[in-house]
Amino acid sequence: MNSATPPRPKRGITKAVVPAAGLGTRFLPATKATPKEMLPVVDKPAIQYVVEEAVAAGLHDILMVTGRNKRPLEDHFDRAYELEEALAAKGDAERLRRVRESSALAAIHYVRQGDPRGLGHAVLCAQPHVGEEPFAVLLGDDLIDPRDPLLTRMLEVREQLGGSVVALIEVDPSQIHLYGCAAVKPTDHADVVRVTDLVEKPDANSAPSSFAVIGRYLLDPAVFPVLEATAPGRGGEIQLTDALRELAMRDAGAGGPVHGVLFTGRRYDTGDRGDYLRAIVRLACEREDLGPEFRSWLKTYVDEELRG
Repeated sequence: MNSATPPRPKRGITKAVVPAAGLGTRFLPATKATPKEMLPVVDKPAIQYVVEEAVAAGLHDILMVTGRNKRPLEDHFDRAYELEEALAAKGDAERLRRVRESSALAAIHYVRQGDPRGLGHAVLCAQPHVGEEPFAVLLGDDLIDPRDPLLTRMLEVREQLGGSVVALIEVDPSQIHLYGCAAVKPTDHADVVRVTDLVEKPDANSAPSSFAVIGRYLLDPAVFPVLEATAPGRGGEIQLTDALRELAMRDAGAGGPVHGVLFTGRRYDTGDRGDYLRAIVRLACEREDLGPEFRSWLKTYVDEELRG
């Protein structure tokens, strides 16, 4: 009799978890009273881009893991009746449409991470909502251009290979200490690798590769008991990287394996002040309603700066 654990069935993903409990200290004092996720990228808060990405990939059930002083997130995705009535009275149909858009995107739920103990702990907070289903995790600092459907590709990979899937980018070795880093081996797909090990924020000399994990994950529910047993790691926090390292060493019957999708598309890091500004400029330049005039002004400004 074969006593091996039967493979875990590959169920489709319908739920996304968006951790949003961070304090946003890199953007102080702007984030003293305003959640960093609500900082505008052109004319939408960063968090709305993330929700739109999840919805575009077919994930309409979204749980936000929040903390104190995050009430504006809930207000943004709720109806604003007084504002809507004022816009309707003015006949401002376009602004009314845009105001209503955020409240109609998805079914959005909220849970508080009372004790900020890291990304792994934030994911654990989602367990009652997620249950025994696989789920996506989208970090709000990473904005992925909708013309590069990374999440859709990750869902395809999980459907084919099961287990968990992470998004990877290749970075300069001098930057690898800012990320979780994956040791990988190739698969039959040019843009997919098998993750064999993971290290959280290694220095350049000890990094197993130049492939960095960015803020998109598809997780098997086996991650929950692993996280519960994971001791605090770097920074005294429960690291999701440590749990994924455990799953990467397992077979399909025990919640593994872990694969990585190599992403080479357009990504905007809004967690860094410089990259946040660059993201605004790039997205504004590409807008049909803003781009032509803004690009013209930007060219004039750059020319004047170069002339001194």
